[in-house]
Amino acid sequence: MLTRLTHLALEAMDLDATRAFYADRFGLAVARETAEAVVFPVGETDLHLRRPTGVPRGGLHTHFAFSAAPGALSAWRERLADLDPEVVDFGGYRSLYVYDPDGNCVEIGCEAGEERGADAPTGIFEVVLEVADLDRAEATYTALGFEPVDRGETRRRVRLRGPMDLELWEPHLGLANARGGVHVDLGFETADPATAAEAVAAWTTVREAVPVRDGDGHWVTFTRSS
Repeated sequence: MLTRLTHLALEAMDLDATRAFYADRFGLAVARETAEAVVFPVGETDLHLRRPTGVPRGGLHTHFAFSAAPGALSAWRERLADLDPEVVDFGGYRSLYVYDPDGNCVEIGCEAGEERGADAPTGIFEVVLEVADLDRAEATYTALGFEPVDRGETRRRVRLRGPMDLELWEPHLGLANARGGVHVDLGFETADPATAAEAVAAWTTVREAVPVRDGDGHWVTFTRSS
């Protein structure tokens, strides 16, 4: 039903500092900006940085993951060494975790491969949302076409797979002391916005390309595939 993640928005208290962090640390190039917001393309997804001056505001302490080219993790670890990165080996790939100036946990994940440089991230492959009731949230997002692929053994969390990986966490601290995001703003592309709207009708009346709030206060926008 959903074909890609169109955007992820983060709240930035000091927009200049956060803009510089993502431009300088990750090599992202600004596509457009105003006094209140900056947009960086990351593969097929736009990363929005927003000052908290309107609604939706952008997510707080959001944990999300950039994808990087195979073999680049060592170069990223060296590039971000002064941020005290934490590295976790998942077997088929490794991830590195750092924090941005607003307390968002930024993960960089890549598969093993021939050693290479830290080129700019190629996409966003994971976002973590904090939810009050995991079963309710899982039912909502599976109705949108996401499928469960992993569950926590000791903590209440589930990993869902769709156009990207969506993790739903009841409140807890994860790897690198990350927390699930609060009032996260996500956008998805779909060939059939009406069907997507029907799947989440309990949230509110949904209109195409208008953000709506899910049961945990996250904002979701559906836009029609071009």
